[in-house]
Amino acid sequence: MSKSTIVQAPRASAILYNLLVSRPHQRTWLMPANICPIVPITFLKANVPFEFVDISPADLRMDLEQVEAQAGKRKIGGLLYAHPYGEVYTPNDFFFSLKDLNPNILIVDDRCLCIPETVPDESTAADVVLFSTGYAKITELNFGGYAFLKDGVPYKSVHLPFNPAHHDTLERAYKQAVNNRDKFHYADSDWLETDADMLDWETYHAQIEGKLQATLLHRTALNEIYKTTLPKELQLPEAYQTWRLNIRVKNKEEILRAIFAEGLFASSHYASLVGIMADGRAPHAEVLADEIINLFNDEHFDAAKAQQTCDIILRNL
Repeated sequence: MSKSTIVQAPRASAILYNLLVSRPHQRTWLMPANICPIVPITFLKANVPFEFVDISPADLRMDLEQVEAQAGKRKIGGLLYAHPYGEVYTPNDFFFSLKDLNPNILIVDDRCLCIPETVPDESTAADVVLFSTGYAKITELNFGGYAFLKDGVPYKSVHLPFNPAHHDTLERAYKQAVNNRDKFHYADSDWLETDADMLDWETYHAQIEGKLQATLLHRTALNEIYKTTLPKELQLPEAYQTWRLNIRVKNKEEILRAIFAEGLFASSHYASLVGIMADGRAPHAEVLADEIINLFNDEHFDAAKAQQTCDIILRNL
């Protein structure tokens, strides 16, 4: 059984960038249509081509039948698999079959919305298992990403110039494109932070573990308010409810406006990026994006705000 190497960076996207530019070839990668926008933008910065794959309406995961069909037609450089809303299932059997089809494919298991694990999963078929402790992640340290790399995975840390203003400009640009469903035009800049004084692994590991229990208790308490107050039929299955409490409604925009009007917050991740960052269609990802609302359960929210949010939702259903 192959061993794993731990790598760290100021953010998970820096690790992804390092992986991409360390590859000996730049074949097309596949990723879910509703991935976090910073992921395909990292591919654009690395000049690595990518295509989006729609999600399955049955389980909201990346449609693996579409992945198999694409991989069967040509050599794919890599697969970036993400766990929807932090749901933990990993399709290892599929990863193994993909490796049989193309031994040179690189499989990145993006667990940035999952509960962070500080011990490598030696049973995984993925080459890379990626975690984040940045803003709005389960363990929010406001910095840092790390990954477990299987032996033999090419990886070199690239040192890029970084300008925080460039990052802010990029963030405004992609958010505007997503909100307006406009085509996103990437212009390279110094937005990606690759260098920072990183904690040694033992200290970083201790900070992750130290905060994890408290945040999970807090999330469980707020989730209980949402689960017992809101209609069960609106709620995603339990496995999808750790990162945030997710509901599906037919009048999403109206409910979000009502929540914001009362000084509260909710979010609407993740939009389909097909048509924004690549051509094509992803109808199932688009339907989900039109209905999903993520209700906050982290340290920035408390029980009173959660109850008030529920009251607003119930009034506006």
